[in-house]
Amino acid sequence: MQINSQSRDVFYVSDGTAITCETLGHVVLGQFPFKANEKTFPFIESEEKLTNLLKEIQYSYQKNGEKPLVFFSIVLPELKAMLLEAPAHCYDVIESMVQRVQNDTNLIPEPKLQRSRSVSKDSETYFDRIAAIEYTLAHDDGITLKGLEKADIILLGVSRSGKTPTSLYMAMQFGLRVVNYPFIEEDIRRLRLLPEFEIHRHKLFGLTIDPERLTQIRENRLAGSDYASSEQCLAELASVEALFRREAIPYINTSALSVEEISTRILEKSGLRRRLL
Repeated sequence: MQINSQSRDVFYVSDGTAITCETLGHVVLGQFPFKANEKTFPFIESEEKLTNLLKEIQYSYQKNGEKPLVFFSIVLPELKAMLLEAPAHCYDVIESMVQRVQNDTNLIPEPKLQRSRSVSKDSETYFDRIAAIEYTLAHDDGITLKGLEKADIILLGVSRSGKTPTSLYMAMQFGLRVVNYPFIEEDIRRLRLLPEFEIHRHKLFGLTIDPERLTQIRENRLAGSDYASSEQCLAELASVEALFRREAIPYINTSALSVEEISTRILEKSGLRRRLL
């Protein structure tokens, strides 16, 4: 049995966005006690792009003396064959599922480049997704509270608790219109909901975070400031969590969760449905 290294190079490779490879790779690698040095290579659609990637894989192998791990999703047989010749441990994230579906349906798959993202720009769902992203960007970080009636969900929390990345992920992946609002000092002193939120209570959802983690994040942004002090972070979180409990606003702690996990748990708790393409 090979001895575990302290770290391993890991590549996520796809002829699409590589999101599926990253997601499955994170789940798998979370079971192993090594640090993953990760790189993502989306839209590997040609021999030229693949050749550049193969040079990176070769460099990793020569530098570290061990094969990197490659999670990939490439449907064109000629590109897949080239990748499998690389000095790497390669894991096709869709192969086993395709084979099982083929066996169960007695149908032969017809590999086509980018089928997983072949969305017609004339389709209604395509424009709905673009509209959701535009709406979410326009309502990021409390920029405006107009048009809340169009929101699918309103995320509340202290600054740096994960609202913006979660909002954008939910818009891009699920097609949801998301508002996010950071509690400012005046809100925390007042410790009550803004009037704009009162009639949209059913859309409110809170994000919180461990004080130590919040301090660390804010220190990276504004080191040595009152904003980043442990006392300030602790006081803000205590006040906001008290508000969530008093107003019966559902909330989750984001400290140990990825943005994918945060988004999925929000959907589960709120009862919202994904609007997938």
